[in-house]
Amino acid sequence: MTVQDDTATGELEVWIDQDLCTGDGICAQYAPEVFELDIDGLAYVKDSDDELRTEAGATVPVPLPLLRDVVDSAKECPGECIHVRRAADGVEVYGPDAD
Repeated sequence: MTVQDDTATGELEVWIDQDLCTGDGICAQYAPEVFELDIDGLAYVKDSDDELRTEAGATVPVPLPLLRDVVDSAKECPGECIHVRRAADGVEVYGPDAD
Protein backbone atom coordinates (compact mmCIF):
# COMPACT_ATOMS: atom_id res chain seq x y z
CA MET A 1 0.00 0.00 0.00
CA THR A 2 1.45 3.38 -0.95
CA VAL A 3 1.10 6.67 0.87
CA GLN A 4 -1.16 7.92 -1.91
CA ASP A 5 -3.48 4.91 -1.48
CA ASP A 6 -3.89 5.65 2.23
CA THR A 7 -4.93 9.26 1.69
CA ALA A 8 -7.87 8.03 -0.35
CA THR A 9 -9.25 6.28 2.76
CA GLY A 10 -9.93 9.58 4.53
CA GLU A 11 -8.29 11.86 7.04
CA LEU A 12 -5.41 10.42 9.01
CA GLU A 13 -4.39 11.21 12.57
CA VAL A 14 -1.21 10.50 14.50
CA TRP A 15 -0.39 9.85 18.14
CA ILE A 16 2.66 8.84 20.15
CA ASP A 17 2.80 6.25 22.91
CA GLN A 18 5.11 8.04 25.37
CA ASP A 19 5.58 4.80 27.34
CA LEU A 20 7.59 3.49 24.37
CA CYS A 21 9.23 6.76 23.28
CA THR A 22 13.04 6.64 23.43
CA GLY A 23 13.46 10.39 23.00
CA ASP A 24 15.71 10.05 19.96
CA GLY A 25 13.92 12.92 18.21
CA ILE A 26 13.91 11.32 14.77
CA CYS A 27 10.23 12.22 14.42
CA ALA A 28 10.92 15.88 15.16
CA GLN A 29 13.67 15.85 12.53
CA TYR A 30 11.34 14.41 9.88
CA ALA A 31 8.23 16.44 10.72
CA PRO A 32 8.92 19.30 13.17
CA GLU A 33 5.50 20.76 12.35
CA VAL A 34 3.85 17.67 13.87
CA PHE A 35 6.32 16.34 16.49
CA GLU A 36 8.35 18.00 19.22
CA LEU A 37 10.43 16.89 22.17
CA ASP A 38 9.24 18.29 25.49
CA ILE A 39 11.34 19.11 28.54
CA ASP A 40 10.85 15.53 29.79
CA GLY A 41 12.84 14.31 26.75
CA LEU A 42 9.87 12.56 25.15
CA ALA A 43 8.20 13.30 21.83
CA TYR A 44 4.66 14.62 21.59
CA VAL A 45 2.34 15.55 18.75
CA LYS A 46 1.38 19.16 18.16
CA ASP A 47 -1.49 20.65 16.25
CA SER A 48 -1.50 23.46 13.71
CA ASP A 49 -1.70 25.91 16.63
CA ASP A 50 1.83 24.71 17.61
CA GLU A 51 0.63 23.55 21.05
CA LEU A 52 1.94 20.22 22.34
CA ARG A 53 -0.75 17.67 23.09
CA THR A 54 0.69 16.05 26.22
CA GLU A 55 -2.34 14.07 27.37
CA ALA A 56 -1.99 10.29 26.92
CA GLY A 57 -3.31 9.15 23.55
CA ALA A 58 -3.71 12.69 22.21
CA THR A 59 -4.07 12.75 18.43
CA VAL A 60 -3.64 15.42 15.79
CA PRO A 61 -4.63 15.37 12.13
CA VAL A 62 -1.85 14.60 9.66
CA PRO A 63 -1.55 17.52 7.23
CA LEU A 64 -1.57 16.11 3.71
CA PRO A 65 1.64 17.94 2.65
CA LEU A 66 3.43 16.32 5.62
CA LEU A 67 2.05 12.81 5.21
CA ARG A 68 5.24 11.29 3.81
CA ASP A 69 7.34 12.87 6.60
CA VAL A 70 4.96 11.56 9.28
CA VAL A 71 4.96 8.08 7.71
CA ASP A 72 8.76 8.10 7.53
CA SER A 73 8.84 9.10 11.21
CA ALA A 74 6.67 6.11 12.11
CA LYS A 75 8.80 3.75 10.04
CA GLU A 76 12.14 5.00 11.41
CA CYS A 77 11.14 5.42 15.06
CA PRO A 78 13.42 3.20 17.21
CA GLY A 79 10.78 3.04 19.95
CA GLU A 80 8.05 1.97 17.51
CA CYS A 81 5.74 4.39 19.31
CA ILE A 82 4.26 6.47 16.47
CA HIS A 83 0.80 5.42 15.33
CA VAL A 84 -0.89 6.74 12.18
CA ARG A 85 -4.52 5.75 11.80
CA ARG A 86 -7.62 6.63 9.84
CA ALA A 87 -9.71 9.08 11.82
CA ALA A 88 -12.98 7.61 10.58
CA ASP A 89 -12.55 4.08 11.92
CA GLY A 90 -9.33 4.09 14.00
CA VAL A 91 -7.58 1.53 11.81
CA GLU A 92 -3.82 1.93 12.05
CA VAL A 93 -2.23 2.28 8.61
CA TYR A 94 1.36 2.99 9.72
CA GLY A 95 3.13 2.12 12.93
CA PRO A 96 3.66 -0.96 15.09
CA ASP A 97 0.00 -2.09 14.97
CA ALA A 98 -0.48 -1.67 11.20
CA ASP A 99 -1.06 -4.76 9.06
